[in-house]
Amino acid sequence: MTRKAAIIGGGVIGGGWAARFLLNGWNVSVFDPDPEAERKIGEVLANARAALPALSDVPMPAEGSLRFAKNIDGAVKGADYIQESVSERLDLKHRVFAQIQAASKGVPIGSSTSGFKPSELQQAAADPATIFVAHPFNPVYLLPLAEVVPSAESNPELIERAKDILREIGMFPLHVRKEIDAHIADRFLEAVWREALWLVKDGVATTEEIDEAIRMGFGLRWGQMGLFETYRVAGGEAGMKHFMAQFGPCLQWPWTKLMDVPEFTEELVDLIAGQSDAQSGNYTIRELERIRDSNLIGFMRALKDRNWGAGRVLREHDDRRRAAFHQTVKTGQGAPLVIAHMQVLPGWIDYNGHMTESRYLFAASETSDAFLRLIGADMDYVAGGHSYYTVETHIMHLGEARLGDRLTGSIQILGSDDKRIHAFIRIQRGTETLASLEQMFLHVDMNAGRACPAAADVLARLAPIAEAHQSLPRPDAAGRHVGQGKN
Repeated sequence: MTRKAAIIGGGVIGGGWAARFLLNGWNVSVFDPDPEAERKIGEVLANARAALPALSDVPMPAEGSLRFAKNIDGAVKGADYIQESVSERLDLKHRVFAQIQAASKGVPIGSSTSGFKPSELQQAAADPATIFVAHPFNPVYLLPLAEVVPSAESNPELIERAKDILREIGMFPLHVRKEIDAHIADRFLEAVWREALWLVKDGVATTEEIDEAIRMGFGLRWGQMGLFETYRVAGGEAGMKHFMAQFGPCLQWPWTKLMDVPEFTEELVDLIAGQSDAQSGNYTIRELERIRDSNLIGFMRALKDRNWGAGRVLREHDDRRRAAFHQTVKTGQGAPLVIAHMQVLPGWIDYNGHMTESRYLFAASETSDAFLRLIGADMDYVAGGHSYYTVETHIMHLGEARLGDRLTGSIQILGSDDKRIHAFIRIQRGTETLASLEQMFLHVDMNAGRACPAAADVLARLAPIAEAHQSLPRPDAAGRHVGQGKN
């Protein structure tokens, strides 16, 4: 059953939450009195549709439905999760929570607040135990971090349920153990922001020069290692203790003005705004968002390939969705085994706008890997020193796939023995076969470097599938050679 998220407040952050839930298969109801809310969220959603699927190596679930409610009651009715993202005014948030709780009982209510503590949000609430901080980072539909901050009044079981929901939509819930103004990340950013304001005000650097210092240097390190791990490496073989001993004394030097705030004058605002216009004014906000998203995708996919930092969150999210699909796979009778679901991503497209040749082989590999996992020849099996190797492949290209197409991979076992699997794979869009691949897999003792019989439990899982497929018609393309004419 599709679940429902209610988003109260549809600005940049609320729109990002709506997109994150929608693209992960949730129905979403939004309330925002702004007459431009539908347009604004539509633009955020368009960016999200282009960006979020590019981080995944399994297809996104079917997109949920989006509706705009006329009032808070209509938005939260039947919701399984509620996210408040209204302006940072405590009195406004209190009024919104009161209206939410008058129409909804016992449902987690996360607040996107960047500064207020949960105990402040819970003041005078009908049910304070359900209100907590779930502070995200822009763009919400791409960046995984959500600071989850409960108070002493919070329901621990509800908080754990909320964290599970955030993981389900691909986020990383960072449980902040002690409530504090501005939580963790924004306190750190505030310190950097204050120092940047002084550098501009004192004429030391422009906004562009400060941004270059970040993105050309330490920002790249922070994006994959954070602060303390970066400094641990800086300590060399002696590690963090050496770094602290070497650089600790400089904490007493007058390097920064973090305890002092520049006067917030119109002159300072005009100075910074003018420099920012000169730096980035050639791009619209939507163009900057798309540039940002494209850069984040490339960076996060690189981290995903290495299973590091934010990339580990992406990989775990893929693995959870992949595992949920494989739990539904049955051996079946009378048909090839549909075992892989894929979606054509931006990186799969060639200069003609079609799925590139290598990705058909990738799609077949996803299908065969899924089958091998099904019969127990998974990564744990490989770690034990045994694996099935692809020793021969014949591919026929029969159709064209384009960006966004949803594909399935099916496998038919043509024959097998204790060392070999002879398989026929179809890559399809709906009922149309776009490519077929005939493959031979050989079971190998990786340490000895030679073929050997597969483990008994693997053969026991393989046997009923192979037996079920013996009654299927042999594919016309099976046994073809390159250049053979079509019948």
